[in-house]
Amino acid sequence: MASAVSPTVEAVPRIARLLALAIRLEGLVREQAVRDYAAVARLGRVTRARITQIMKLCDLAPDIQEQILFLPPAAGGINERNLRSVVQQMDWEEQRKLFRALVRRSAVVKEGDGQRARASARPEESR
Repeated sequence: MASAVSPTVEAVPRIARLLALAIRLEGLVREQAVRDYAAVARLGRVTRARITQIMKLCDLAPDIQEQILFLPPAAGGINERNLRSVVQQMDWEEQRKLFRALVRRSAVVKEGDGQRARASARPEESR
């Protein structure tokens, strides 16, 4: 039985999918295709609080949104939860500073994970 997802196709990061969803939902509400975000929550069978968390991604500076939408598949350190502190800032310059710091931290964590993985893959030296 063949897999539904080709192994050569790289997955879009979850945060990019969430931001794309937020942008789409914002458009649906604006066009009045959906009454309001409470209706979106009911249709999506999620809480209104979760919809709020997702929709807050639209408050990010446009250039940050663009970076998120085009993240490489392996960008695992950036997620909705650790973006909450960035979104809380209304000043886009402050958001940019916080986002750059978040990207640096996620790169360091990822790099550290890779080093641990390589170290654990090495055979133990004989004594």
